[in-house]
Amino acid sequence: MAIITKITAQKHSDDRLNIFLDDGTGEKYAFSVDQDVFIKYNLQKGKELDEFDINEIQYGDEIKKAYNKALEFLSYRMRSIKEVEDHLQKKEYNDAIIQEVIFKLKEYRYVDDLEFALAYVRTQWQTNGKGPSVIKREMAGKGIEQAFIEQALIQYTQAAQIEEAVNHAEKVLKKNNKLSSVQLKQKLEQHLMRKGFSYDIISIALEEVNVEQEESEEWAALLKHAEKAKKKYQNEDSYHYKLKMKQFLFRKGFSVEIIDQYLDEE
Repeated sequence: MAIITKITAQKHSDDRLNIFLDDGTGEKYAFSVDQDVFIKYNLQKGKELDEFDINEIQYGDEIKKAYNKALEFLSYRMRSIKEVEDHLQKKEYNDAIIQEVIFKLKEYRYVDDLEFALAYVRTQWQTNGKGPSVIKREMAGKGIEQAFIEQALIQYTQAAQIEEAVNHAEKVLKKNNKLSSVQLKQKLEQHLMRKGFSYDIISIALEEVNVEQEESEEWAALLKHAEKAKKKYQNEDSYHYKLKMKQFLFRKGFSVEIIDQYLDEE
């Protein structure tokens, strides 16, 4: 049995108190506690503590420390429960303490995976323009259960998805006017798939934008690629030169008609 002989405030933290005990061998520093833990266990000078009491107080203080770390982590933005758990594990708190903290955070509604999912969908859609499949994959990685993911994605309507897909497509079109119509369509499809849109949404979006190049633009794009091919095949004989030029330009997405037109004019 030990007796509390002195209580002092820590120099660098007003929220923590130092507890000194005398177990019969003289007064010495024993441990420190958060003010909330100090009040909870009614610690005061002259109070007797056995080993079980001390272990319980220190365990309660570890929970309080972890809880404060979690609140600090949550102060920057909303987090999923798994994100908080992962953060506390990195801080080397054990599973029992982490679950105590999560229970308390849920109780005060500081963490709520459904609310997190709803907000996450809105942010990733409206701010970052991501499609549903990418958002779904990211939320699964954050530990959000499937039912919450599906519920949150309801707000991302088909009309909204088409609008975002069209916005992406128009940006790609502005930057890639030197491609053939076929290449341009392929690039748009690949870009929108990477962004997380379904094939159905992509098909509708491509109908909303002008993927087909104007004749002059298609011709200009062909000339650009043809110049590269000419340098590559300039030492071939006439027959193989034309054959390889046709193959090269056809792979780039140009029609046989426009390729023949180019070779005839050349």
